[in-house]
Parts: sequence; structure tokens; C-alpha cells
Amino acid sequence: MNTTAVALTIGAYIILLFIVAWLPARRADNESFFTGNRLSTWYMAAMAMIGAAMSGVTFISVPGSVASDSFSYMQMVAGFTIGQLVIAFVLVPLFYRLRVVSIYEYFHTRFGENSHKTGAAIFLVAKSLNAALKIFVVCTVTQYLLFDAWGVPLWANVAFTLFLVWLYTARGGVRSLIWTDSLHTICLIAGILLSAWFIMRQMDIDIMQTFSLIRDSDYSRIIFLDDPSSERYFWKMFFAGIFTLIAMTGLDQDMMQRNLSCRTKRDAQINIVITAVCQAVVILLLLSLGALLYIYSSAQGIALPHSSDAVFPAVAVNGGLPSAAGVVFLLGLIASTWSSAGSSLTSLTTSLTLDILPQSRAMSDKQLTRRRKTVHLLLSVVLCGVVLLFDRLSDDSAINLVFKIVSYAYGPLLGMFCFGMFTRRKLRDRAIWIIAIAAPTICAVAQWWFAEHHSYYIGFELLIYNALLTALGMWICSRQVSRAEGEKEI
Repeated sequence: MNTTAVALTIGAYIILLFIVAWLPARRADNESFFTGNRLSTWYMAAMAMIGAAMSGVTFISVPGSVASDSFSYMQMVAGFTIGQLVIAFVLVPLFYRLRVVSIYEYFHTRFGENSHKTGAAIFLVAKSLNAALKIFVVCTVTQYLLFDAWGVPLWANVAFTLFLVWLYTARGGVRSLIWTDSLHTICLIAGILLSAWFIMRQMDIDIMQTFSLIRDSDYSRIIFLDDPSSERYFWKMFFAGIFTLIAMTGLDQDMMQRNLSCRTKRDAQINIVITAVCQAVVILLLLSLGALLYIYSSAQGIALPHSSDAVFPAVAVNGGLPSAAGVVFLLGLIASTWSSAGSSLTSLTTSLTLDILPQSRAMSDKQLTRRRKTVHLLLSVVLCGVVLLFDRLSDDSAINLVFKIVSYAYGPLLGMFCFGMFTRRKLRDRAIWIIAIAAPTICAVAQWWFAEHHSYYIGFELLIYNALLTALGMWICSRQVSRAEGEKEI
């Protein structure tokens, strides 16, 4: 795959993306940026949510993880489905009833200003790290395929990518994202299906033969019930999937901003249920593609890179497939990553502007617009710096690194929401900062201790322990109130 083809692919996609982003943003205002004027239909929101949930990390890392983890990821996906139902029928009614713009406004209503700012601060840190990692993944691939040949350094590649992301989200916000993410979804699914088709054609096999090859391979095992100490043990991954999905979607301003842009609560619920089904199908397709990649590589004698995240790019670009396979891979990668980057930048701008900075809601529309645009630009610069920090990270699978960030950073958010929704206790608001720092710290020590001294590996279920410790700390630092007082607060 030559640099000209790469450049033309990126250029064509950028032009199409900006056309799709510009059309709905022509008459956008602050409400359009933050909530999309709550005019999104459920089917457009569902289409956007699929692309938003499937980042470039998912696109690359899930197929690559098949060699070591088989299809065990589907154990988490089963939990994801339950988590989506919790979001649809527990969190969505709450957020629509409160008419929040930022979901962390709930903490202000329930606990106080410190809790509001703590929840928003946790989200800002977690989402910045998460988004930066995803952007880093796609920038390393485009660096290898294009920018190294042109002598362009990585920092310039990252800056260029984030400049374009900032540019297409700066005006329309959520209103534009609903449309651009739908485009991303189409490109992502097309990338998966066409990549599989190119491999099948190269191996001269049809769909039924492909299914049989994958089913009979060592990669297709889904259920792991033999070793409770393993990170892949079914019940660990299933329950971790439930709570991870609730944290990553239901308690994440980035993902909920799309759901809350729907016209009604019912539309939002339909959107979430459909998204749950589609997400499971897309992940199963990615895992099947991963198995096919390894089967094809073995049959062709292709030497695979050490990093599992590099397997898909290596086969698509240098695996003896037609040049079109590399173009399809690149298009799917760029689409999935830009979707994640654009939505992350928009949600970070929303949370920092409305949750952290003082007096934003008291400003005139003109003043708020000026502040929002300034924050949007500054966050783009910050993300650029964080992305470059990941250049020094180890070669751990990116999808696993994402879940590690989620487990540590989103645990306190999950604990805070659960404590607020399922108790009527009055929190000593000033203590929340200490609790939010102490819970992840204790979890980190516990994870190291059990692995080092008892050969028990705490995996994705770390999120649950983190949330429980947060809720326990809040219980200790709270007092019981009457039913009438509790209902009045909520």
C-alpha cells in the first residue's frame, strides 16, 4: 500500500466528514452543542452510538487479542447487554426527569458542590486518558503508513489529527456528532466486512467454510469456567462487563450526551436497547475477523509482529492481500478513532464548561459561546500533550489498557451514583475528595498484593471492588436522614 493511496484515502474521508459535520451545524447554538436541541431520533442516535462505542482501539485490539484470549471477550459482552438494560431503565429515566445537560449535575442535587466537581473532575481525567490512548493508536498506524515516508514527526501527526477533530466539532457539537458518528459507524462496519471478504477471497473459501474454520480452530472458545483465579474466568468477566458498561456508558458524559439528545425518554431507551444488540454483533464480527486473520497468517506463513495490536494492520497492509484491503482497513481505523476523539472532545468541553468553571450557567449566550470555544480549543491542546505521553507506554494490548483506566478511574463514579440512588443518607460533602482518591489507591495495592502473594489475578472486576470501596467510604462519611428529607433532596 503506497503513500499516495493512504493520502488519498485520508483526504477523501476528511472532505466527506466535514461536509456531513457542516450541514447540521449551520444554525447551531450552545444548546445544539451541549444537547443537540434534544431533537435526535432514536434510530439516528442508535447508529451514532455504535460508532462511538467502537473506537480505533476496539477495531485494532479486539481482533489481535484472539490469539491469547480466544473469544473470551464475549463473556464481557454478555454483561454489556445487561448493563445496557440498566442504563435504559434506571439511569435514563433519572436523567430525563432531572433535565440535566451534564449528568454530573445529579451529584450537586444529591450531595453538594464538592461531589459535583469531584465527579466531573474524575470524568475529565479518565476521559482524557482514554481518548488520548485511542488517538495514539491511530496516529501510530498512520505514522507507519504515511508520515514516516514523508519525514513528518509523530508530534506533528498528532497535532494535525487533533486540529481536524477540533475543527469539525467546534461549532456543531452534539448536533454534528449524531451525523458524523453515523458516518463513522457505516465506515467501521464496512471495514470489518470487507476485510473479512478480502481474506476469504484470498483463501478461496466461502462463508460456510469460513464459519467452519473459525468454529473448529483453537481461537473460538468463548466460555472459561475451569480456573476461578484466571482473569478470563466467566463470572469475573460477566459481572465486570455489567458494571464496566454502566460506568463507560451510563456514567460517562461522552456516551450519555447522545442518549440525552433524543426527543423523549422512550426514544432514548429504544436507542440503547438496539445499540446493545448491534454492539454484540459487531464485537462478534471483530473476534471472527481476528480468528480469520490468524488462520490466514498461519496458512500463508506470514510472520506476525510481537504486539497483538499490530496484527490486523500488518496483515491488511503487508499480508499479501489486494491494496484495497489496506485502504479499507485504514478507512475503518480512521473512522472509528475520529468518532471517539470528536465525541470525547465535545463531552470534555461540556463537563469542564458547565461542571467545573464557575458561573457558566449565569452567563449570557454570547459569553457562554466564547467560553465554550476557548475551552474546546484548550482541551484540544491538552489532549495533544497527553497523546504524546503514550508514546512511552509498554506494548500491553490497548484494549486491556483502556479497561485498566476504566477500572481505576470510573470506579468512584459508579460508587457515587449507586450510593446516591440506592440510599437516602446525607453525605459529608467535603469528604468525597479523600474517598475518591483512597478507593483506587487501595484497589491498586490489593491487586498487586493478591497477584504477588496468592497468585490470584484481579482483572476487569477491579471496577466492582473500586465502586464498593467508594460506596463504603461514603457510607462511613454520611448520616441517615428521614424519608421525606431524602425525597426532597432527590
